[in-house]
Amino acid sequence: MFTSQLALLYVFFLMVPEGVRPQPSPSPSGAVSTQSDLGPRTQGETLQSSSEVPGVSTVSPTVVTPSAPGNRTVDLFPVLPICVCDLTPGACDMNCCCDRDCYLLHPRTVFSFCLPGSVRSSSWVCVDNSLIFRSNSPFPSRVFMDSNGIKQFCVHVNNCFLESKSTTCARFFKNLADSCTLDPTLNAASYHNFTVLKVPRGLSDLQNTKFQVPVTPVSQADSPLLAGNTCQNVVSQVIYEIETNGTFGIQKVSISFGQTNLTVEPGTSFQQHFIIHFRAFQQSTAASLTGFRSGNPGYIAEKPLLALTGDRRHSMTLLQSKGDGTCSTKRHEVQFGVNAISGCKLRLKRVDCSHLQREIYQTLHGSPRPEHVAIFGNADPAQKGEWTRILSRNCSVSAMHCTSCCVIPVSLEIQILWAYVGLQSNPQAHVSGARFLYHCQPIQDSQQETEVPLTTVVTFVDITQKPEPPRGQPRMDWKLPFDFFFPFKMVFSRGADSQKGSVSPILILCLLLLGVLNLETK
Repeated sequence: MFTSQLALLYVFFLMVPEGVRPQPSPSPSGAVSTQSDLGPRTQGETLQSSSEVPGVSTVSPTVVTPSAPGNRTVDLFPVLPICVCDLTPGACDMNCCCDRDCYLLHPRTVFSFCLPGSVRSSSWVCVDNSLIFRSNSPFPSRVFMDSNGIKQFCVHVNNCFLESKSTTCARFFKNLADSCTLDPTLNAASYHNFTVLKVPRGLSDLQNTKFQVPVTPVSQADSPLLAGNTCQNVVSQVIYEIETNGTFGIQKVSISFGQTNLTVEPGTSFQQHFIIHFRAFQQSTAASLTGFRSGNPGYIAEKPLLALTGDRRHSMTLLQSKGDGTCSTKRHEVQFGVNAISGCKLRLKRVDCSHLQREIYQTLHGSPRPEHVAIFGNADPAQKGEWTRILSRNCSVSAMHCTSCCVIPVSLEIQILWAYVGLQSNPQAHVSGARFLYHCQPIQDSQQETEVPLTTVVTFVDITQKPEPPRGQPRMDWKLPFDFFFPFKMVFSRGADSQKGSVSPILILCLLLLGVLNLETK
């Protein structure tokens, strides 16, 4: 099984054009093999590199070393009580090795690394070195010596099949007039005249259409055209959107372009941008309605703060301004744990005071108005107990003592109280309460058109009550302090000096001697 996975992954890379072939990158520390992963090594043991001449791998498919230290059986699914990185219901989350939606028996052989908290331990995948003839794996491989003196051939799969990336490329032209219609890098058609394999397959299956996914343009892109002194419809940006469905592979690939016009002159140059973006394939309507989680269960920092209006779940939002400072219809998402402030100018024509107030309130809190906030990052809209009501305080018109004016809100302060709950080794962040505070000011009724500066402030307050640290257990090597008998010395010295004739020290000494004598006679 192990050999087939390596070979199939390598075949997949052969289909990628040379200019965009992914290169292995250093893995995070959580996925790097440590001394405890592969057994202790003495001074005489060696660590070798097995980068040999590419050839053919020969390996038994049934011999696999343990995936966790001290465990002599293969960990088929690294089940954890809480899978904190499972943020997409019904879909496989990248590098989340405990996500059951990935349907992976060996997640570490597919993902480039495992997110913290998604596996109990991390190690390389190893087989007996005597089973390997040559390795043609493009991934980092090493030969280790285990504690029994047996050489193990280990491969660390470092595959970016699911990491969104972007890059730029500078193009230089000596004669743009000739290259305009002849250079394929300038033509949009050259970026989607191929198909993509759903999953890595063997060479015999490359012609099978059921394993192939076409690259579909989102919109029509015109071919380059030389018009006078201008090369039109030159590709300036290429964006690939790849939808995956866990181990079932790629389900859809779409491509979109950005185009520009270049002036034909000596030494013409420009930059092209290439973006590849992976996202989960929405297989059913239920999955698309469920949406993403902001934690599982506890909130993750910088993930959207989830709000509920009726039965609709959405993200809490803030004001966003345009380039000229006026309020935009687009809004910023409130990110958990991130204090923020935003503002814009709202231009309004006078209608009546109540209509003006409603429009400004809606601009401040967004549409729809949040009614509840999710206690945890995986709150279900159908479970009302997983949401807490947002306390709101509107403007007090009577407090303004204004008869010929209109009291309008000019700022909104969103206060979020949160705390860590659960074990100290794996605390989970949850929202304890939320409050909307509106601050108001009066404007004159005579104004026919007004420009109101609006402000929104978000404040997260940590109210975690940390327990006392656990007391340590008594140890066998504990020793008494140097002056342990000092109190007894002081008692007897005071009794001899200041309390002469007192029978208390003598009585205590007699009782101790009597107790010793009783023990000896029994």
